[in-house]
Amino acid sequence: MSVLDRLLQRPGSGGELTVAQMRTRDLGAVLRIERVSYPKPWTEGVFRAEVDLTKRGERCYLVARRGGVIVGYCGMMFAVGDAHVTNIATASDQQRTGVGTRLLAELAVEAIRRNCVAMTLEVRSSNTAAQELYRRFGFAPVGVRKQYYENTEDAIVMWCHDIAEPPYRRRLEQLCPEVLR
Repeated sequence: MSVLDRLLQRPGSGGELTVAQMRTRDLGAVLRIERVSYPKPWTEGVFRAEVDLTKRGERCYLVARRGGVIVGYCGMMFAVGDAHVTNIATASDQQRTGVGTRLLAELAVEAIRRNCVAMTLEVRSSNTAAQELYRRFGFAPVGVRKQYYENTEDAIVMWCHDIAEPPYRRRLEQLCPEVLR
């Protein structure tokens, strides 16, 4: 790569994408992404509480890094046999680069590891890009929560069943083979 190519690269756009457990020290970068991703962002206190629940095994929160820079994050909570995706966000300059796919695949693998048989989530009715990502992972719409977001926008409730079965593993291998290595 030439010097000019390196200078023209977006921050964090180069290098391998890595995923690790979210830590308290990651919250500054996570909050920067959160604030531009959501009209009513979670607070630092909410994230701290979720990270604490991760330490107790009740949640799973991950960050994605590229070139050492946090470029996305996601979270999931667990109920008996099910996993609920609480959030997933990618830095605006990293959208459509595979970050969301990798994060969702990592969550799916963790849900399977914890013996979950299904995953669920809510998504804004206006967020068609996210809905398409979720469909690729086998999520299907099953209902609507009226005015779920800020009392103004509907949420589409989506479920993905049979995640512990071999066909779903094959789906994950096709979507994101690096998570199964």
